[in-house]
Amino acid sequence: EVQLVESGGGLVQPGGSLRLSCAASGFTFRSSTMNWVRQAPGKGLEWISRISGGGVFTSYAESVKGRFTISRDNSKNTLFLQMNSLKPEDSAVYYCTKDQNRGQGTQVTVSS
Repeated sequence: EVQLVESGGGLVQPGGSLRLSCAASGFTFRSSTMNWVRQAPGKGLEWISRISGGGVFTSYAESVKGRFTISRDNSKNTLFLQMNSLKPEDSAVYYCTKDQNRGQGTQVTVSS
């Protein structure tokens, strides 16, 4: 059974940083492409970033490019999202996903 557990969210001021983590289990993590998506209140899911199994290939939504960095530690079955220069519009619940599976999410709130 695929299990994904996100953590690291919180309240941060505009311009601040957060690092999200996603602990994965129940599948072969090192060979799995992983994604981060987010959902703001009243809005649909928005794809944020993708990383290949080996971590070599990454891609980002235009809304976060240059500010967010996706990475992974295959020795620890963990996915990361480093978020810098955060804006109020980045406030959302953030999820890591594998195919159609996602965790419970972690709330990120950017506010002064």
